[in-house]
Formats: sequence, C-alpha cells, structure tokens
Amino acid sequence: MPSIFLLTGFQPFRGERINPSWEVARRLDGEVIGGMRIKSVKVPVGCATAVRRINAAIVRYRPRAILGLGEAGGRTAISVEKIAINLADERAGVTNSDIGLTVRPVIGGGPQAYFTRLPVGGILRELRRRDIPVHVSLSAGAYACNALMYASLHLMRRRQGVPVGFIHLPYDARQGVRHPEKASMAIDTMEEAIRTAVATIARAT
Repeated sequence: MPSIFLLTGFQPFRGERINPSWEVARRLDGEVIGGMRIKSVKVPVGCATAVRRINAAIVRYRPRAILGLGEAGGRTAISVEKIAINLADERAGVTNSDIGLTVRPVIGGGPQAYFTRLPVGGILRELRRRDIPVHVSLSAGAYACNALMYASLHLMRRRQGVPVGFIHLPYDARQGVRHPEKASMAIDTMEEAIRTAVATIARAT
C-alpha cells in the first residue's frame, strides 16, 4: 500500500470564489506519484483553525511527506517558502490596518522558527526546466499559511526523515478579472508545478 503524501490547500477567503491552492490540491487528490498516494485536505483560513486541521490530518493519515499550499495574491511566481516563524496574527487576513494588534505564538513554547525540509534546489531546477516561474521566498507571512507551515514542522520535528514544507501560488488567472493590476497564472500551469514538486519530493524521500 502506498505511503501517504499529505497535500493541503485553503478554502477561498477575502471575498474570492476560488483559492488556487485548493483548486490544485483537489485535482491531485488520490493520484499516486513517485510511489506515494496523495491525500488532499481542505483547510479553513485562520491561524488557529489551520493548526487544528493539520494536527488532525497528521494524526489520521500518518503521512510520509507533507506539502502545504496557499494563495499569495500579487506574487509573480511559484514561491517555495524557506522559513516559518512562531508568530500568528489572526487579523492579517482581514485588514491590513489591524496587522500586529493580535499577535501570539503559533505554538506556545515552540522555537522561534523552523526551516523547510523540502528539497528546495531540486524543486527549483525541475520547475525551471519546464519554464515555470519559481523562486525561493523568505517570508510565509504571519497568517494562516505561516501557521500551517510552522505547525506542520513542529508536529513532525521528531520525524526528521519526513519532508515538510510550504509553497505559495499566485492568483489563478480567473481571479484576474477582480485583480487586473496583479499577476496571475493559469491553473493548469500551477497544477503542473505542484505535480512536479510532489514528484521531486517523493524522489528525495
């Protein structure tokens, strides 16, 4: 029986009808890539809810690899996140004016930060070979995406052989109607990018 590759995506938020992270994750749900079966889990948007959902998924599925996906509207490329910090700001996803007013740790007593355990160099090479825009990001923010990445790495801290990390996606091209001034990417291109990333991670496992 194939090992489980846990892939997460977020529900739409801030008035959007879709979230490319979940659109991609649901497309890959159930596929076997690199000998691992993808189990996609939809995550509510919010720091505390993201932590609870990833904790429940890890307990239930005991994954051999974990990749979280999120939307970073306005970014021009696939963003492989390098670091997650132990800081959660629940207001960051609601309004920019309140950022910093409700800051707390993602995990009380946890270390200040965790670095990704993904094969970053391999992912960059494989995506660039396919002419898919990709870069390394040094900030996953302080909202739900960062919280999910940090919690995943914290919960798996004693299983060092398990790859764990997070990738941000640009707006889906269909969201460009509402955000004509922001960069976007075709959903098929993002699906190819994440399929490639999953295969690269599976090979390194």
